[in-house]
Amino acid sequence: MFFSTPRLQYPVRVDKPNPVFARALQQAIGGVEGEIRVMMQYLFQSWGSRGPMKYREMLLNTGTEEIGHVEMLSTAVALNLEGAPLSFQEEMSKDTMAGAVLNGMNLRHILSTGLGATPENCNGVPFNASHVYASGNIVADMYANVAAESTGRALAVRLYNMTDDAGMKDMLSFLIARDTMHQQQWLAVIEDLGGKEAALPIPNSFPQSQEKGEFAYAFFVHGVDGTVPEGRWTTGPSLDGKGQFEAMISKPLGQVPELSPARPDGGAQVEQTSTQPPMTSPKN
Repeated sequence: MFFSTPRLQYPVRVDKPNPVFARALQQAIGGVEGEIRVMMQYLFQSWGSRGPMKYREMLLNTGTEEIGHVEMLSTAVALNLEGAPLSFQEEMSKDTMAGAVLNGMNLRHILSTGLGATPENCNGVPFNASHVYASGNIVADMYANVAAESTGRALAVRLYNMTDDAGMKDMLSFLIARDTMHQQQWLAVIEDLGGKEAALPIPNSFPQSQEKGEFAYAFFVHGVDGTVPEGRWTTGPSLDGKGQFEAMISKPLGQVPELSPARPDGGAQVEQTSTQPPMTSPKN
């Protein structure tokens, strides 16, 4: 159950409407780094959460917060579209310095919504829910959430640097601050679950004794010259403290794959229905 209020989570003010910036803001709504993505990600993680109730409640609270972020950004898009030209005949649309040239806008803001936001990215591509990660593993989801907040914060910073509108900078500075908190929040959950030493490898419920242990902490080197890159990941103790990193020159360990012949009724060529090379007719 959700409750709502007509007031925004944080003030949204546009001092000088800019329809082109409205298009850029769409990335923060429906892009792969955007708020619809994290809203759905946290809510679905919550609704599928098993185990201690506190993690479900935390995810539900943050997913609900993200609904408010989508509302703020949608409002910002609408305010930036106020006064936008609706035809090529308007004088405003002919002035490239006005920043409201039709060819720089998302035309769906005119044609589909009557100067409102859409659940799309800045190129008009609808949001794709395949970018929503809710694995049912609390630690895997937390690492996915850190990545989502990191790319979201990078996007918000780019938008902040793109505009000189004081109102938009104020709103974006709020969203950037929330991204900072959420990065810390998800990492705090991992710490609450024992940190990387206890959480890794994910899932930690699978016995490592059943792994092929000789490959568990080996960095495969595929370069033809066998050069081993120097780094934390090629030598020394593993991050979970359960093994030692080592470099392993990669070599094929499996067999040459051999598939059964194609079925005669499978649409293949006659020559594919046998593993024997085809007979060739003698040349005259």
